[in-house]
Amino acid sequence: MTALSFWQRFHLKKMIRLICGVGGLLLLTCITIDQSISFYVRERVFEHIEQLPYRPYAIVLGTSKYIATGKTNDYYSHRLVAAKMLIDNQKVSALLLSGDNRTLQYNEPRTMFRDLRQMGISEDRLFQDFAGFRTLDSVIRADKVFQLPAYTIISQKFHCERALLIAKYHNIDAICFTAKQPEVYFGTRIREIFARIKALFDLILGIQPYFLGEPEPLPLPENQ
Repeated sequence: MTALSFWQRFHLKKMIRLICGVGGLLLLTCITIDQSISFYVRERVFEHIEQLPYRPYAIVLGTSKYIATGKTNDYYSHRLVAAKMLIDNQKVSALLLSGDNRTLQYNEPRTMFRDLRQMGISEDRLFQDFAGFRTLDSVIRADKVFQLPAYTIISQKFHCERALLIAKYHNIDAICFTAKQPEVYFGTRIREIFARIKALFDLILGIQPYFLGEPEPLPLPENQ
């Protein structure tokens, strides 16, 4: 009985070490993928507006205006502030508002449109993409559907990097201007690691937007 208990304990320890080893390897792989993506697109990320080149359009990537508690989502607010900043500083001439349009009550492009109008941006500078269900959809549709030859992406840095990975993989000429990052975002950043891994697999598997549709070229404004 004693010998049997000894071997049970021995095998249990081996199993625990194996699980820890595999878990550690997976964690290291996830971190490596995450950091490699940041490095891969680093030259296309701009955090200071004075260094940002002019592009006719910027795409504002959608997110919910409110969080579960009913408070305004800082990720949303900061993206709109960044968008207005680019318009005011003549770094872009128009905005493509791309987001989810899942129900009559939840419509990210329409909400962004209304709020940006209230912030003083004229209607003729605002266009909406109602089929930006995912980052992949927003990035590819801007190229294939709206046929923008080059554009700036507006979102927080971690999200920008994933969007730029998609753009670079598809040979899309895109750069990114980073919106302000909310002070507390640890949980969001952890989720982003898994979102990047999924994005990488989507690219490898050739996943396409949910709805591509026919081309709807947007007018190319002059630098104003």
